[in-house]
Amino acid sequence: MDPGPTGGYRVKRVHFTAEDLARTRVATTIGVAAETFDSVKLLRDRDRTPVFHAWRSSLRGRLGEPAKPLTALMPARGPMLDVTSIAGDTPCIEEAVENVLAAPRELMRVELEAITFQPAHRTWAADLVDGDREARRQLAAALRACHRVTIAPHWARVRSHLAGVRAGYARTMAEGGVERLLATLCPPLVRWRSPVLQVSHPRDADVHLRGRGLVITPTLFSTGQVELLQCPGDAGEPPVLAVPAVDADAAGIGLWEDDESGERSLGELLGRTRAAALAVTAEGCGTTELARRLAISPAAASRHATVLRNAGLITTSREGKAVRHTITPLGAALLRSRPGFG
Repeated sequence: MDPGPTGGYRVKRVHFTAEDLARTRVATTIGVAAETFDSVKLLRDRDRTPVFHAWRSSLRGRLGEPAKPLTALMPARGPMLDVTSIAGDTPCIEEAVENVLAAPRELMRVELEAITFQPAHRTWAADLVDGDREARRQLAAALRACHRVTIAPHWARVRSHLAGVRAGYARTMAEGGVERLLATLCPPLVRWRSPVLQVSHPRDADVHLRGRGLVITPTLFSTGQVELLQCPGDAGEPPVLAVPAVDADAAGIGLWEDDESGERSLGELLGRTRAAALAVTAEGCGTTELARRLAISPAAASRHATVLRNAGLITTSREGKAVRHTITPLGAALLRSRPGFG
């Protein structure tokens, strides 16, 4: 291969067909559980990325015993647990925890068998594979505890930032097609040489999408490496390409700022319920889901969505008999400008 994004690093090659290009789409998040896992890894690895300095300083000494079940799944070398495959891509930590508790034993076995565990953790890992309820509960409790400390205080701002990045991906696809997005995605870690996407990676590998397409998703707490996530429990599911979404710019640093006036300002501008509706659509949702999340009637949710759509803050598309509301770049920018809202 000619000199490129890897600088001597190994490469994972993702092979596309025309059908794969047609089925490639973008999403907002790899899920709150995976972001929580990555946040603990970031702390453990003592990452010095400037954008995380304020966040790291605020957490000094606050994680210890509760994080041990997660750090046990982070060997110094080799594969780690793909949390998205067992917890899903939900932005709700309680739903993610329920998914972990209910994950099929075979899926857990496949996810854990490649991990090189320290001797002190091997018995616990074997219990996880065997479906031991106490081991599952310990993992679930660790996710909750770490999420509460590392993610929860910032999750609304993080979600808004990720929604803005996703909107940028979608805009690039709309203006130049999927290949334009692939060609401009996260250099120098990614390079598009049609029909192959070359991703800098610790291990050489070839991945053939075979008509499944690809889901491209920004991620906040994974820095310096693009990850290709593949669910071993469903070979028909498209892989997820998780792309680092922050750098040391003012917008990234603002993720950790406290701004209590932001919540009041956005509420005064839109109204409290409508402001909450805008935040929910940052993840993408239908009218029924919007109503459930806001604890209002579907008719009221539809009215709020109409007002937001007429203001250019969301778009609405039809998926079969259902509709899906998605935040626009203008709506995402409005949320980001009010970092305290959430």
